[in-house]
Amino acid sequence: MRTIVYIDGFNLYFRMLQKRPDLKWVNPKLLSEQALRPENQVIQVRYYTARVSARVDPTAPSRQQVYFNALDTVPEVLIHQGTFLATKKFAGLVHPPQFRPQLPAQLPQPWPAVVKVHKTEEKGSDVNLASHLLLDAFRDNFDVAAVLSADSDLIEPIRIATQELGKVVGLLSPVAVPNPDLAAASSFVRRLSIGHLTAAQFPNPLTLADGTQIHKPANWV
Repeated sequence: MRTIVYIDGFNLYFRMLQKRPDLKWVNPKLLSEQALRPENQVIQVRYYTARVSARVDPTAPSRQQVYFNALDTVPEVLIHQGTFLATKKFAGLVHPPQFRPQLPAQLPQPWPAVVKVHKTEEKGSDVNLASHLLLDAFRDNFDVAAVLSADSDLIEPIRIATQELGKVVGLLSPVAVPNPDLAAASSFVRRLSIGHLTAAQFPNPLTLADGTQIHKPANWV
C-alpha cells in the first residue's frame, strides 16, 4: 500500500526526544517503517520543522543543519520549513504563594500585575501538514497516510480525509494516551515507542552522496 507519512518535527521533539538526546539522530523513514506494518510501502515522508534560533543556544542551528544534511541522504524525505516568530509580550504575573506577603486589604500590592517576556512561537507546521495531507488525499497520492503528532489542531483535516474523502489516515502517537477526538478521527492508532526510535537511528558516521562523512553531534551521543 502506497503510504505517505506526515511528521510534526517539533511535536516529536518535545514529546519524545527533548530528554533523550541520544535518540535525536533518527531516520524518519526508518521510524515510519518501524511503526507501520510490512505492507505499508513508505513512498514519502513529509517532515515539518523550522530553523531554530541561536538566542538561547548559539550552537543549536549548526546541530540542526547537520541533522538536515542527514535527512537529505534519504530520497523519500521532504523537509517543509515553517518559521519562528520571536516577540516580546506582556503576560500576567503569578507569584508563588510563598512570595506573597500578607498585607492589609487596604494597602496596594507591591508587585506589578504583568511582566514582559520573550516569546518564541513556531508558525506554519500544523497548517502546512494539514494542507499537504488534504492535497495528497484529493490527488489520490496515497493508499494510506500516517500522521505523527499529538496536536489536536489536526483533528479536522484528518476527519475530512477519512470521513469525507474516504481515505485511510492513521495516527502515529508520540504520547501514551492521544487526544480522544484525534484518535477517533483517525483510521488507526499506533503508539510510538523508545524501541522504534532506537531501531531507526542513522549510522554514525553517515556518508553523504559526495563521499563526505558527517557525525552525530557530540552532545547527542
